[in-house]
Formats: sequence, C-alpha cells, structure tokens
Amino acid sequence: MILLDPDLDPDPDPDTKSAALPSARTLSIFLNKARSAVRLKGQVTVLLTTDNAIRTLNRRFRGKNKATDVLSFPAYPLQNTTPAERLAGDMAIGVPTARRQAAEEGHALSIEIKILILHGLLHLAGYDHEADTGQMARREQKLRAKLRLPQGLIERVATEGGGGFNPHKKPMEKTRALAPEASKASRLAKPRVPLVSTLRPGKVRIPSRRSPRP
Repeated sequence: MILLDPDLDPDPDPDTKSAALPSARTLSIFLNKARSAVRLKGQVTVLLTTDNAIRTLNRRFRGKNKATDVLSFPAYPLQNTTPAERLAGDMAIGVPTARRQAAEEGHALSIEIKILILHGLLHLAGYDHEADTGQMARREQKLRAKLRLPQGLIERVATEGGGGFNPHKKPMEKTRALAPEASKASRLAKPRVPLVSTLRPGKVRIPSRRSPRP
C-alpha cells in the first residue's frame, strides 16, 4: 500500500516532469513486483512524506536529527494470521531527499523512489548492510538488474566521488563485519521500539512496528 503525506507537495516544479511524484498506482505495481522478487511475505505500507516528518522519525528512533531517504520498520511476527493478513512491515520515504538524490544521479524521481523501495524491502526481509559482510549489497545488485534499476544506495557509498548527499554514507572502517548467523542474533537481541507516527492527528498513521533500519 502506498500512502501520501497531506503536507507533501507532489510536484514542486511543474516544468520538470522528471521531478514529479509518480502515481500511487504505479508505485503499488512496482512494490508488489519488488516484494515478490525479494520473496518477502506479508503486506508492506510505504509512506511518502516530507523531510521534516522523516527527520522526526529518524531522530526519535535512531537518534539522528537529520532528514534521510528511507526508513524501514519490520513488523513483529503475529501468530494465527493467514498469508493475506500477514504484515511484513512499514517504510517511510523522504520525497524531497529522494528528489535531490535523483537529480544528483541524473534520473527521474520515480526511479529513485523505486530504488529506495527495493532497499527498504531488503531491510524488511532481514538484511542489514551495516552489519553483514556484503550479503545485502550482492542481493540488491542482483535484484536491481532483474528490476532494471540503476546503481543502488550501497554501491553509491562504495563508489569514489559517486553522488553528493547520501544519508547512508559512513566510514567503511566503522562498519561491523559479522557472520550472517551472528548478525541475525545481534539484531534479534536488540530491543524493539514500536513505531507510532509523529504526524499531527488526522494524518496518516503507521501501525506499531519494530525499530527502523536505514
């Protein structure tokens, strides 16, 4: 499901078609296709929101007082649910940040949002590029080729001089290198913080979820 923050301006520059927000239908079709490619079971909700709103979420749940491009909130597994009722998690995408990154990479906003959706889906599936030994990067690369998407977020960090602002960028020597088993155990051991949307009453709200991953 694709949700739109009422405060978000879908097309701040009418003269630039590539910067216009794609339709919810277009993104929903891609979301289902990408979720199938990732082999992620369960429903996913994607909130397209403002930089201010995603900065609030980033500060509240990750302690980082800055806007970012995408945050993923894996859902707690629920018992006695049918496949149709199963929830995989939620995702929040900062559209203004995505719009700037699209301009820097030289492609349309619709392409950038699809890249962010794929990246977020991999996090919902349990991948963590900040803790693994390259598994998520390799998986993302294969899926991007399958879905016909350009260079992804992880590859931009690894490419010297690739792009400008990137909220995922961090010194490589500080990246933890854990075996997949240890990485999974470490993630499961972390306390989970329910996600309650910080948008004002009457706006779109996101159900309770685990701690987000960038």
